[in-house]
Amino acid sequence: MAALILDGKALAMSREQQLSEAVEELVQSGADIPVLATILVGGDPASATYVQMKQNACRRVGMDSVKIELPENTTTKELLEQIDQLNQDPKINGILLQHPVPAQIDERSCFDAIAIEKDVDGVTTTGFGLMSMGEHAFGSATPAGIMTLLQHFDVPLAGKHAVIVGRSPILGKPMAAMLLNANATVTVCHSRTENLASFVSQADIVIGAVGKPELIKAAWIKDGAVVVDAGYHPGGIGDIDKTGLEQRVAALTPVPGGVGPMTINALISQTLSSARIALE
Repeated sequence: MAALILDGKALAMSREQQLSEAVEELVQSGADIPVLATILVGGDPASATYVQMKQNACRRVGMDSVKIELPENTTTKELLEQIDQLNQDPKINGILLQHPVPAQIDERSCFDAIAIEKDVDGVTTTGFGLMSMGEHAFGSATPAGIMTLLQHFDVPLAGKHAVIVGRSPILGKPMAAMLLNANATVTVCHSRTENLASFVSQADIVIGAVGKPELIKAAWIKDGAVVVDAGYHPGGIGDIDKTGLEQRVAALTPVPGGVGPMTINALISQTLSSARIALE
């Protein structure tokens, strides 16, 4: 059988058209144009590219973005002051602090300083707690994008065994909570898990979120599984070795063009939701 390709790029483009119409409708109702503020600390080229992609996506749907660039030697106190200014600014609907920040900054304190109603990237501990309990909060953008992708393609989740390889606070852990909320049975593994292959081989749904190129081998994955690769590394490879998988699994995300576009789409969608809530 040929695997269903979970094309995040095509879905994101389709959703952007819907978002554009929704932004126009919101503005015509008398609201201000939604605004996403992005904060980039330091000069990491990859981070700068990601921020630019997010700003471009805002423009495509008729939203505004404000880009704040801070030097490499920025202190935690200085970054917290910048975040506080954005929290207090009624024109700002969402705040994105680009990860990672330089080593001298307490990243967790800065994430948690973002006002919950503007945490459209889903990075605060409060937001995570609310989401995991099934209460309203903006989900961490990559797992939220993955959930939208799975739901769009009618991938069954209830009762299925999902194995997540990766435990980061902005990907693996919130992914597990979202899948549990969708009635999946969830196992969380990571790079130090012993007998990782045995866990992956049991999975109906495999999610690669470990940040190591092709750590998860194609031979470990059972026939008919759904394979979601949230990794991206030089050369266009992900966290999962996909050799021969297209002929064995039920569904598969491409790298690139699978999870990445849906992460950005979730971010701008949640910024629009924040603007709607603020208007109400």
